[in-house]
Amino acid sequence: AQSAFLYEAQSQTVLFAKNEDKRMPMASTTKIMTALAALSALSLDDDYCIPKEAVGVEGSSAYYRVGETVKIRDLFYALLLQSANDAAVALAIAADGSLDDFAARMNRIADEMGLKDTHFANPHGLPAEGHYTTARELALIAAEALAHPFLREVVRTKTYRSESPEQTR
Repeated sequence: AQSAFLYEAQSQTVLFAKNEDKRMPMASTTKIMTALAALSALSLDDDYCIPKEAVGVEGSSAYYRVGETVKIRDLFYALLLQSANDAAVALAIAADGSLDDFAARMNRIADEMGLKDTHFANPHGLPAEGHYTTARELALIAAEALAHPFLREVVRTKTYRSESPEQTR
């Protein structure tokens, strides 16, 4: 690995570090902050109608259809278990109405966390100018996410069946 950071969050002990402050693209690990940001804005039990912007997003997908109604909760499971880019876009638009406004939310949260070498340009992690983090700051984002009981529950899940009546996945 070009950079790495192994951190025990409870004791704040660094167990291993290599180029931990080097800015790097973060790819799908972006979705950890997407989950944090969306969780701060949305109610898990609300229904949401998938917008056209969330359909056909490049990369991994849950294959939502335009107009399909899903539970916000299901979008989180698709985001974190399937690494679904369409779920990332759907959550971003549900939270803030646009990808740019949601990226601004993500950056505000990063600033509030004291992150100095992290910047988000989108909710899914596809390559974009100005989209980066460090191994150290990514570990801090992950620790923050794991402090939330719902997100801990999602990432511990081995199998999940959608609660959305229209979903057959």
